[in-house]
Amino acid sequence: MEQKPKKYTVTDGDLVLELEVAEEGGYVVTAPFIQGLVTEAETLEEAFEMARDAATELAAARADLRRPTVAPRID
Repeated sequence: MEQKPKKYTVTDGDLVLELEVAEEGGYVVTAPFIQGLVTEAETLEEAFEMARDAATELAAARADLRRPTVAPRID
């Protein structure tokens, strides 16, 4: 009996995702071109939705990290 692949690479033309079948059901979703993006989804459609949300949040967090911080002035 042939086993189904446990990992898939998919794209919608804009975003490339890797879906790995999770033991508890659904998929663990990563994006090979967006470092640090990891989410979970039950369906392919949800995978793209969750990945876009995660990418937006990652971009915002990274922008916050790049903002200079000003140390409090001690007189």
